[in-house]
Amino acid sequence: MGFLRRNTLRKEFDEKLIEQLFKQKEEWNRQKSLVDKSLEPSAEVLFELKVAESKYFFYLKEAKQRNLKMSRWK
Repeated sequence: MGFLRRNTLRKEFDEKLIEQLFKQKEEWNRQKSLVDKSLEPSAEVLFELKVAESKYFFYLKEAKQRNLKMSRWK
């Protein structure tokens, strides 16, 4: 029974990871758009862009390590 529970938890957390990955990609794209539209982006805006980018790549790396297929969740 422990194996089934572990498999269920893995699927649940994989789904949450993919959800966070897509949300973070949207946030990163929003931040990039904001910087692109700015004439002189402030240091805070540039910092937020770097944070969003770092989070996105962290989630992407984790998804790759877990061998997740993105096509199943779109």
